[in-house]
Amino acid sequence: MTDLAQHIQSVPLMDTHEHLRKEHDYVHDGPDVLQHLFGNYVTADLVVAGASPAAMKRLTDASDPDLSGRFEGVRDAWEACRHTGYGEATRLIAREVYGMEEITPEGLEAAQARNGELRQPGERLRILKEVANLDHVQTDDFCWECAPDASGPDFFLYDLSWRSFSNGEIETEALERETGVTVTGLPSLRAAMSGLHDQYAACAIAVKSQHAYNRTLRWHERSDADAERALHACLTQGKDAAAEDRLCLGDWCWARGVELAIESNLPFKIHTGYYAGHSRMPVSRIAAGNMCELFSRYPDARFVLMHIAYPYTDELVALAKHYPNVWVDLCWAWSINPYSSVDFVRQFIHAVPANKLFAFGGDTAWPGATLAYSLQARQWLTRALQGEVDDGLMTETEAMAYAERIMRRNQEACFDLAATRAAINAAGLAAAAD
Repeated sequence: MTDLAQHIQSVPLMDTHEHLRKEHDYVHDGPDVLQHLFGNYVTADLVVAGASPAAMKRLTDASDPDLSGRFEGVRDAWEACRHTGYGEATRLIAREVYGMEEITPEGLEAAQARNGELRQPGERLRILKEVANLDHVQTDDFCWECAPDASGPDFFLYDLSWRSFSNGEIETEALERETGVTVTGLPSLRAAMSGLHDQYAACAIAVKSQHAYNRTLRWHERSDADAERALHACLTQGKDAAAEDRLCLGDWCWARGVELAIESNLPFKIHTGYYAGHSRMPVSRIAAGNMCELFSRYPDARFVLMHIAYPYTDELVALAKHYPNVWVDLCWAWSINPYSSVDFVRQFIHAVPANKLFAFGGDTAWPGATLAYSLQARQWLTRALQGEVDDGLMTETEAMAYAERIMRRNQEACFDLAATRAAINAAGLAAAAD
């Protein structure tokens, strides 16, 4: 192993994006071995490779004890996608978590016993911190609350979700429960949004929105008058409100979320590019370039653009080069297309200042998958930087410094980890006193 490879393996990696389930869910309602191996993004590749709906349903049905039969239904599809990025991550779960060099019926039976050993209190933290060598994880659990996580308060950090607002979806009952504000018009909606930040921003690590799954990323500034009319339509017509009304209200709410993030000193994370799943991806609306008007309007914000906007990666390099308030996150990208991610890193090195890139987020629900995705990221990052060394474009020392920068130093500069952890600690002490 080269000094560069050893260095990349040894640096504690800051994980800027997960959807990790909580400790109780993992211990009491966590995955069986086949759900752990295949209950992540590889399911989409299996479907694209020809696995039938019935076989896919059975594969992840933990109530069926026939592990061999469940796997047999997707075996051909698995052989077709074992070398994709998702397939590689699945093979890493099999090897690193369950000791299987190949997924076989015999191996699955032994792995199921190992699965039970791992789903114990404290194992989630141990796997992520000690085995994956992560400094911390930032989790989007699709909700507003960012309460301290008792299973690892300094380690498990949470995003404040802005998804529903950016979609133009106003959850009036939930907002009233959280803030005591009944949304009837724009002033009360502003008050409810501010109330959420008052309650949760201090313990949040960022604000996060993945509304690209439901609407275009293109943003336009909206007047209060237009937003008021759109809000009235959305409140009175519900799901039958016109798409343009939802877009108008979503743009207005999105902007208010950015303003609140600036006030709270929180980065604003945005899903860009590729969709999870299969068979529905209108590519014209997922390009990060749709947001140029937003970047220009809010120069004091810190926008973190996630998943390297795949497949619009060249455009994203240009955006990061042009806008001082844009950062780029390789979260999930290493598993979507590892070769494209290697090329992206090498292009980025020679186009964009080195402080604008984050190396990793697994974007997964279970700790074993996060471990595998982190190993995948370290391996492919090593290939990218070793290529720079082999081509004489960097010395090994320079490559090691670049690796450490994008694995943790850039995140330390962008996210106020000290303030978030201090607020979490204070909230925990207050709760204990009560």
